[in-house]
Amino acid sequence: MLREQGAFVFTTGAPAPAEPSPPRKAVRSHHIGHRKRLRERAAISFAALPDYELLELLLARSLPRGDIKPIAKTLLARFGGLAGVLGAESAELRTVAGVGAAVALDLKLVHEATLRMGRGEIRKRTVISSWTALLSYARVAMAGAPREQFRVMFLDKKNQLIADEVMNEGTVDHAPVYPREVMRRALELSASAVILAHNHPSGDPTPSGADVDMTRQVVEAGRPLRITVHDHIVVGREGVASLKALGLF
Repeated sequence: MLREQGAFVFTTGAPAPAEPSPPRKAVRSHHIGHRKRLRERAAISFAALPDYELLELLLARSLPRGDIKPIAKTLLARFGGLAGVLGAESAELRTVAGVGAAVALDLKLVHEATLRMGRGEIRKRTVISSWTALLSYARVAMAGAPREQFRVMFLDKKNQLIADEVMNEGTVDHAPVYPREVMRRALELSASAVILAHNHPSGDPTPSGADVDMTRQVVEAGRPLRITVHDHIVVGREGVASLKALGLF
């Protein structure tokens, strides 16, 4: 209440009305419409998509909203490429922000489907005559594995695949191998020959001295049983090395 020239003037104490703010300019997120554009490009040609965009399309199946490009790029950087992402274990995939159980499951489903396609391809023909398909299968199966694993492909008398089994898994640079266990399993499957394979998580497929020694031990273990070791292949992200082709046994 104020007194002005002998009169009392009552006020409410309310502040003066603020001037209206200028209208905000609409901000358009860069990812809006991105998924649609990706699908349109994929419908024309998958070959035109780089790895991170192909991975985005996979992630979109489990993540219907939001910007998935950062997740795709983080996965590729973390695991060293698309093969590494698909080959990684579910628990490791889930350590990446934005990747939950559903996303990890979808990625592993793609990996398993690819493995089965490759395995079916080499089952149709003798392994020796489909060597390129075998090497491709081995790369898909092992190149992205975060730890070293040792697997054996067991072949019959016609050199056709009977079974492909992981015999052991180890650390980032070692997987224990027991030649007697390899031969015991070969006898159980009535195999006449085997192909040994293991991966180098470091990426470099160059065989080590220990790889050569172990191969020779398996060869010697199979000799009295008349089980042949056709080859030992080492798989890395940088390629595949054949001990047989290198003349190491």
